[in-house]
Amino acid sequence: MIKEDFPEEGEFVVCTVKEVKDFGAIVTLDEYGDKEGFIHIAEIASGWVKYIRDHVREGQKIVCKVLRADPNRKRIDLSLKQVNEHQRREKIQQWKNEKKAEKLFELFAERAGMPLQECYEKIGKDLLKVFGSLYNAFEQCAINPDVLEEEGMSGEWIKVFIEIARENIVPPYVRIKRGFEITCYKPDGVLKIKDALEKGENVKIKGVDVKIRYVGAPRYEVVITAPEYKTGERAYKEVVKKITENITSAGGSVKFV
Repeated sequence: MIKEDFPEEGEFVVCTVKEVKDFGAIVTLDEYGDKEGFIHIAEIASGWVKYIRDHVREGQKIVCKVLRADPNRKRIDLSLKQVNEHQRREKIQQWKNEKKAEKLFELFAERAGMPLQECYEKIGKDLLKVFGSLYNAFEQCAINPDVLEEEGMSGEWIKVFIEIARENIVPPYVRIKRGFEITCYKPDGVLKIKDALEKGENVKIKGVDVKIRYVGAPRYEVVITAPEYKTGERAYKEVVKKITENITSAGGSVKFV
């Protein structure tokens, strides 16, 4: 959705170069209703800029950092040189995600049988307030279908929204792989080891998948797939706890790498 306000100082914005002059470039801010901003030649690139067109050209998509934004004077000063490659790629991906989310929201409004603007007023604004962006709302629903209700939302529209999210969004995941060695020299040691491994593999955390693979006695590895690293680490600690408790109480030992 087009942002109607002004960007904040320090924010990264996607711009289209409108006009290149000897002393700088005039751009439009794609996310802010094509409001115009200016990049002084000193903020085009590090070092001396001999030919400004070596760095920017009309029609080019670029990512800039907001230096100053004055709604009263309707002036936005930008910097191109203060954006590194990682920040540029991250912002472009975020912008593409939001463009995709806007199309999905249009599809949602159509399936829900509501005019787009009415749908945005009744539902879209609440989604933005809770999730920060439409794309994040769709993504979180693809990861956890119960998240809308957990956030206190209700209505027949939820089912439609989740369907669209799961049809069109591939959730991001991280994978954590850690090795360990487990032994138990009791007469029924094999069964004790099997029981401890099952307890570890049965750790339940929403959105997390835990697998334990045999490498070669006494070596195994834990493979955890999670929506984010922090959640994956929490699951790993729980797996370690479960296996350690069960095998040590059975007279065995375990060593995690």
